[in-house]
Amino acid sequence: MTQISNTQVTGNHMSGEFLDITADRCPMTFVRVRLKLDRMEAGQELEVAFQGQEPFENLPRSLGELGHAVLALEAPGPDRPGRLRLRKS
Repeated sequence: MTQISNTQVTGNHMSGEFLDITADRCPMTFVRVRLKLDRMEAGQELEVAFQGQEPFENLPRSLGELGHAVLALEAPGPDRPGRLRLRKS
């Protein structure tokens, strides 16, 4: 996973919340992540598994504009989903 900050990822999943949106397409990818973040406390971390180029490009930008910290981003591959790690503002 590409590190955007000095936060370390341990194991397959980070500690905190996890959301799988690999079956969703934009704009539902953003809607589901936003609803999940709305139910979380400030400072909590969320790892999101997604599929496709559109969420890879749009989710970090859109969620960053809302003030959430993008900690790490991994592009999806042909046989694995992409991953986005966030900290709720």
